[in-house]
Amino acid sequence: MGAGRAESTADIVIPTDPFERVIGQEQAVAIARLAPSQRRHLLLVGPPGTGKSLIARAVASLLPRPKFEVSVIDNTERPERPIVEIRDKERIEKEAGDKTIGTLIAEKDVPVFIAERFGLRCRRCGLLVRDIGNACDSCGAFSLRSDLETRIASTAKNSSGKQYTVVYKMTDSGKVLALSADDLKKEEEVIRRSKRKVILSMNRNTFIQVSGASETELLGDVAHDPYGGHKELGAPPFMRVIPGAVHEAHEGVLFIDELSTLGNIQRHLLTAMQEKSFPITGRNPSSSGASVRVDAVPCDFIMVGATNINDLPTLLPALRSRINGDGYEILMNSTMPDSAENRKKLGQFVAQEIVRDGRIPHAGFDAIESIINHAKKIARDVDGESASLTLRLRNLSGVIKLAGDMAAVSKNELISKEDVLNAIVNARSIEEKLKDRYGSSWKAGAADFSVNKNKPGRETG
Repeated sequence: MGAGRAESTADIVIPTDPFERVIGQEQAVAIARLAPSQRRHLLLVGPPGTGKSLIARAVASLLPRPKFEVSVIDNTERPERPIVEIRDKERIEKEAGDKTIGTLIAEKDVPVFIAERFGLRCRRCGLLVRDIGNACDSCGAFSLRSDLETRIASTAKNSSGKQYTVVYKMTDSGKVLALSADDLKKEEEVIRRSKRKVILSMNRNTFIQVSGASETELLGDVAHDPYGGHKELGAPPFMRVIPGAVHEAHEGVLFIDELSTLGNIQRHLLTAMQEKSFPITGRNPSSSGASVRVDAVPCDFIMVGATNINDLPTLLPALRSRINGDGYEILMNSTMPDSAENRKKLGQFVAQEIVRDGRIPHAGFDAIESIINHAKKIARDVDGESASLTLRLRNLSGVIKLAGDMAAVSKNELISKEDVLNAIVNARSIEEKLKDRYGSSWKAGAADFSVNKNKPGRETG
């Protein structure tokens, strides 16, 4: 890797800027940096593992936190038509007034395991996270917080040693409240009176990923009520409204991997992009939610779609036209020149993968060199470029993790060159292994067919 080489990946500094973690896609990164401020859509075209999802995450990291909460409210006159209400932080706080229930807990005083699950502390380095939902400022690890987890029950002891239950609640403003049993009863009463369901909190993630989505996953649904909306037993329609990914990505990024797999659903995606709102309806004709409809649910998002080159013809022409008219189509690189600078970038990639995995040791210099040489071989064998390094980095990621697992099981301090060479052999595809053993996949299949055909109890002709 040249003069001043890193003796291991532990010596390699991982950039805090997510865009700088994307390897070998300088032109794509330069264009993608424009998307957050200009609110442009992106279509990323290229082989798997070239950094499309990393670019989408990087775009999301530059967006401001959501400014609006979206709720559905009971419509007493027409329950099957719940009402949408959009509130900003000022309005929420004004309406809450002095109705806050529970005791406000300073971030540093929140129990560590609670803070980690809420995303207030980094699970890797343990330090407080400044911007919930994005990468840790200290170690660069991505937040593992689930937006669905907003309250966690725990136990504590009073001065007499008696245990009692405490519920820690993450508010829409990112604060943590501790609720006692009495607080929970008060809260339940307030919720009962409010008749409101928040479907998009202000503390939601700005990055939503969908892959091979169904209509329900992408566009939302209204859950079935087995009690048919019975006044006492059933759940009212507004409580059964489920937002789709297009709604959850409001004010953020909607990343759709393998865009072509959406099929005819692409036309609904196009409508959402054009109108910046999309109704939520019950999508099962036999469900009690089929008669429920919520209109004008906002979905103003930046769409980042990813697709392989061969799947381009399956994309809806009108959808591509919308992206071209209000965004950019980007062709990803599959290789980069084999230079000292690019070898350093691949070394950075190895370090990033090891840190992100968190379960394998760092790689020594010889191991890094072996991985880089393997990247050169892939570029030669797959793309026919002998003086290049591959950017099909998912292939390399598998080798890194397998080599790391071997080193971890052997309790080695570093991943060695031998670990990498063994991983390269064992990480080959089944087709390659069949070719080595039988000469071809066809011969392997024929051998299996012959064995099965001559099993006892089968007619052999």
